[in-house]
Amino acid sequence: MRATILHGAKDVQLERLPDPKIQEPTDAIIRVLVSCICGSDLWPYRGYDPVPDEGRPMGHEAVGVVEDLGRDVRTVKPGDVVLMPFAFSDGSCPFCHEGLTTACIHAGFFGYSPEVGGAQAEAVRIPLADGTLYPVPVSEGDRALLPHLLTLTDVLGTGHHAAVTARVGPGKTAAVIGDGAVGLCGVLAAKRLGAERILLLGHHDDRIALGRAFGATDVVTERGEAAVERVRELTGGFGAHAVLECVGTEEAVETAVQIARPGGAVGRVGVPHHAGIPAGVTFFKNVTVAGGPAPTRAYMPDLLPDVLEGRIDPGRVFDVTLPLDQVAEGYRAMDERRALKVMLTP
Repeated sequence: MRATILHGAKDVQLERLPDPKIQEPTDAIIRVLVSCICGSDLWPYRGYDPVPDEGRPMGHEAVGVVEDLGRDVRTVKPGDVVLMPFAFSDGSCPFCHEGLTTACIHAGFFGYSPEVGGAQAEAVRIPLADGTLYPVPVSEGDRALLPHLLTLTDVLGTGHHAAVTARVGPGKTAAVIGDGAVGLCGVLAAKRLGAERILLLGHHDDRIALGRAFGATDVVTERGEAAVERVRELTGGFGAHAVLECVGTEEAVETAVQIARPGGAVGRVGVPHHAGIPAGVTFFKNVTVAGGPAPTRAYMPDLLPDVLEGRIDPGRVFDVTLPLDQVAEGYRAMDERRALKVMLTP
């Protein structure tokens, strides 16, 4: 099969690898229908994260078709169309029962090691298939649905996690930091959860337009302290009840805690690349800071009906679709901000 391997900064290649095989009785093999490039993939692509000598398989979001099963798999069958979340989990440990599948005692993440390959490939081995894969009642011919379903494996679930942990609810003001795919899905999630007002902090006209379509009521294009002052101006000096931090940089986190109103909450889902969270501001304002890797597998039953019934259209975050053999161009397009989010087809 063909699979995407990162060998170092800006060095991503499509390579021929052995087809994945069942290794454990709880495994499944899926044939990938669509996968994509994540904003978090740009950290190692830009050289910020280490890459092993043998290279790193890339990709952690996919919709696929079950091709083969280990003898102990019970919840999916060959031919099923399934969602592959970015983390695998057994579905039976105490944390899985609590809905925190990314803290499963047997959890791991796709796209980090050759033992568990990446989704930017023609096929993937799925460990712990019963707890990981989520079958959906569609056929592989339902091509128009695939982009929307693909968001459930990461970006929509992650935006939803930011909104949930920021305690978005009816009548509240939410502020979303970041106009990338996760931030835009955060806008969609905040609207879905009933936010009365949604402030989008972003800087790109095309992304802001989509954010408005998803439900943003106000846009803040300023940065740093100017952004903080603008949010306070828009909120009567108080700040937002709920802040969705969808970037992961030190500046974004600093802005998040500054614009949260006293007693508010920050839901942080941007992969952190900074030292810590400002302690004094959060302490004296009684601000709750929560969030982390989104348990997207646990959110699928709640979010899927809205996708299938057309109440939300999160697949609009995919503004470029490329065949897998152009994956390197997909990375370049996202790195150079010529694309918001690239979907890949085999």
